[in-house]
Amino acid sequence: MDAHHLSNFLSFSMSPLEILIRGTIMYWCLFLLLRFLLRRDTGSAGISGILFVVLLGDAAQNAMIGNGNTVADGAVLIATLAAWNLLLDWLGIHFRMIARLTEAPPILLVRNGRLVDRNMRRELVTREEVEAGLRNKGLDSFDRVEAMYMEGDGSFSIIKGKG
Repeated sequence: MDAHHLSNFLSFSMSPLEILIRGTIMYWCLFLLLRFLLRRDTGSAGISGILFVVLLGDAAQNAMIGNGNTVADGAVLIATLAAWNLLLDWLGIHFRMIARLTEAPPILLVRNGRLVDRNMRRELVTREEVEAGLRNKGLDSFDRVEAMYMEGDGSFSIIKGKG
Protein backbone atom coordinates (compact mmCIF):
# COMPACT_ATOMS: atom_id res chain seq x y z
CA MET A 1 0.00 0.00 0.00
CA ASP A 2 1.52 3.34 -0.98
CA ALA A 3 1.47 6.51 1.12
CA HIS A 4 -1.45 8.02 -0.81
CA HIS A 5 -3.72 5.01 -0.16
CA LEU A 6 -2.64 4.83 3.47
CA SER A 7 -3.43 8.54 3.90
CA ASN A 8 -6.93 8.07 2.43
CA PHE A 9 -7.45 4.98 4.58
CA LEU A 10 -6.63 6.80 7.84
CA SER A 11 -8.14 10.23 7.10
CA PHE A 12 -11.66 11.32 7.91
CA SER A 13 -14.30 11.26 5.21
CA MET A 14 -16.68 13.28 7.42
CA SER A 15 -16.43 15.50 10.47
CA PRO A 16 -15.50 13.62 13.67
CA LEU A 17 -18.05 15.82 15.49
CA GLU A 18 -20.79 14.60 13.12
CA ILE A 19 -19.78 11.00 13.79
CA LEU A 20 -19.86 11.66 17.55
CA ILE A 21 -23.34 13.20 17.34
CA ARG A 22 -24.69 10.45 15.06
CA GLY A 23 -23.20 7.76 17.29
CA THR A 24 -24.65 9.38 20.41
CA ILE A 25 -28.16 9.67 18.97
CA MET A 26 -28.18 6.07 17.72
CA TYR A 27 -26.66 4.75 20.96
CA TRP A 28 -29.50 6.30 22.94
CA CYS A 29 -32.17 5.15 20.50
CA LEU A 30 -30.89 1.56 20.63
CA PHE A 31 -30.33 1.70 24.40
CA LEU A 32 -33.90 2.84 25.08
CA LEU A 33 -35.33 0.28 22.65
CA LEU A 34 -33.44 -2.59 24.26
CA ARG A 35 -33.96 -1.37 27.84
CA PHE A 36 -37.70 -0.77 27.72
CA LEU A 37 -39.07 -2.98 24.97
CA LEU A 38 -36.94 -6.10 24.83
CA ARG A 39 -36.19 -7.20 28.39
CA ARG A 40 -36.83 -10.88 27.80
CA ASP A 41 -34.91 -11.04 24.54
CA THR A 42 -31.68 -9.70 26.05
CA GLY A 43 -31.35 -12.63 28.43
CA SER A 44 -32.31 -15.34 25.99
CA ALA A 45 -30.42 -16.36 22.90
CA GLY A 46 -33.21 -17.69 20.72
CA ILE A 47 -32.81 -17.61 16.96
CA SER A 48 -35.34 -14.78 16.54
CA GLY A 49 -33.55 -12.71 19.21
CA ILE A 50 -30.16 -13.19 17.57
CA LEU A 51 -31.60 -12.37 14.16
CA PHE A 52 -33.25 -9.25 15.57
CA VAL A 53 -29.99 -7.97 17.07
CA VAL A 54 -28.09 -8.59 13.83
CA LEU A 55 -30.75 -6.81 11.76
CA LEU A 56 -30.97 -4.00 14.30
CA GLY A 57 -27.23 -3.42 14.03
CA ASP A 58 -27.37 -3.43 10.27
CA ALA A 59 -30.33 -1.04 10.21
CA ALA A 60 -28.58 1.38 12.58
CA GLN A 61 -25.27 1.29 10.73
CA ASN A 62 -26.01 3.91 8.08
CA ALA A 63 -27.62 6.26 10.58
CA MET A 64 -24.54 6.06 12.78
CA ILE A 65 -21.78 6.40 10.20
CA GLY A 66 -23.59 8.09 7.30
CA ASN A 67 -21.16 8.38 4.40
CA GLY A 68 -18.19 7.61 6.61
CA ASN A 69 -16.10 4.72 5.36
CA THR A 70 -12.56 5.13 6.63
CA VAL A 71 -10.81 3.52 9.57
CA ALA A 72 -10.68 6.90 11.30
CA ASP A 73 -14.46 7.31 10.93
CA GLY A 74 -15.06 3.86 12.38
CA ALA A 75 -12.62 4.46 15.24
CA VAL A 76 -14.43 7.66 16.30
CA LEU A 77 -17.78 5.88 16.17
CA ILE A 78 -16.54 2.90 18.20
CA ALA A 79 -14.94 5.23 20.75
CA THR A 80 -18.21 7.17 21.05
CA LEU A 81 -20.28 4.03 21.66
CA ALA A 82 -17.73 2.63 24.14
CA ALA A 83 -17.59 5.95 25.99
CA TRP A 84 -21.37 6.06 26.44
CA ASN A 85 -21.36 2.46 27.65
CA LEU A 86 -18.59 3.09 30.20
CA LEU A 87 -20.13 6.37 31.32
CA LEU A 88 -23.53 4.79 31.95
CA ASP A 89 -21.91 1.94 33.91
CA TRP A 90 -19.95 4.43 36.04
CA LEU A 91 -22.97 6.69 36.60
CA GLY A 92 -25.14 3.68 37.47
CA ILE A 93 -22.74 2.73 40.26
CA HIS A 94 -22.61 6.26 41.68
CA PHE A 95 -26.18 7.48 41.16
CA ARG A 96 -29.25 5.41 42.03
CA MET A 97 -31.45 7.35 39.58
CA ILE A 98 -29.20 6.33 36.68
CA ALA A 99 -29.12 2.72 37.90
CA ARG A 100 -32.93 2.68 37.77
CA LEU A 101 -32.75 3.81 34.14
CA THR A 102 -30.09 1.31 33.08
CA GLU A 103 -31.14 -1.74 35.12
CA ALA A 104 -34.60 -3.19 34.65
CA PRO A 105 -36.26 -4.20 37.93
CA PRO A 106 -37.25 -7.82 38.55
CA ILE A 107 -40.83 -8.71 37.61
CA LEU A 108 -42.85 -11.08 39.81
CA LEU A 109 -44.16 -14.03 37.75
CA VAL A 110 -45.21 -16.48 40.50
CA ARG A 111 -46.49 -15.59 43.98
CA ASN A 112 -47.24 -18.29 46.54
CA GLY A 113 -47.43 -21.01 43.89
CA ARG A 114 -49.74 -19.05 41.58
CA LEU A 115 -48.88 -17.43 38.25
CA VAL A 116 -49.16 -13.63 38.07
CA ASP A 117 -50.88 -13.52 34.67
CA ARG A 118 -50.89 -9.72 34.35
CA ASN A 119 -47.09 -9.52 34.66
CA MET A 120 -46.62 -12.47 32.33
CA ARG A 121 -48.78 -10.82 29.65
CA ARG A 122 -46.98 -7.50 30.05
CA GLU A 123 -43.57 -9.18 29.62
CA LEU A 124 -44.81 -11.58 26.88
CA VAL A 125 -43.77 -14.64 28.93
CA THR A 126 -45.62 -17.92 28.40
CA ARG A 127 -46.49 -20.52 30.99
CA GLU A 128 -44.16 -22.93 29.19
CA GLU A 129 -41.23 -20.52 29.62
CA VAL A 130 -41.99 -20.14 33.34
CA GLU A 131 -42.23 -23.92 33.71
CA ALA A 132 -38.89 -24.33 31.92
CA GLY A 133 -37.34 -21.81 34.31
CA LEU A 134 -38.77 -23.81 37.20
CA ARG A 135 -37.27 -27.05 35.87
CA ASN A 136 -33.90 -25.34 35.37
CA LYS A 137 -33.90 -24.63 39.12
CA GLY A 138 -34.67 -28.28 39.92
CA LEU A 139 -38.35 -27.85 40.75
CA ASP A 140 -41.25 -29.70 39.15
CA SER A 141 -44.19 -27.83 40.66
CA PHE A 142 -45.26 -24.29 41.50
CA ASP A 143 -46.45 -25.56 44.91
CA ARG A 144 -43.02 -25.05 46.52
CA VAL A 145 -42.44 -21.60 44.99
CA GLU A 146 -42.96 -18.61 47.25
CA ALA A 147 -41.87 -16.20 44.49
CA MET A 148 -40.38 -16.39 41.01
CA TYR A 149 -39.01 -13.34 39.25
CA MET A 150 -37.81 -12.52 35.79
CA GLU A 151 -34.65 -10.51 36.37
CA GLY A 152 -33.56 -7.52 34.31
CA ASP A 153 -31.33 -9.73 32.14
CA GLY A 154 -34.22 -12.08 31.29
CA SER A 155 -33.14 -14.90 33.64
CA PHE A 156 -35.42 -16.40 36.29
CA SER A 157 -34.82 -16.46 40.03
CA ILE A 158 -36.84 -18.44 42.55
CA ILE A 159 -37.49 -18.13 46.26
CA LYS A 160 -38.58 -21.50 47.56
CA GLY A 161 -41.37 -21.81 50.10
CA LYS A 162 -41.61 -24.18 53.02
CA GLY A 163 -43.79 -26.70 51.17
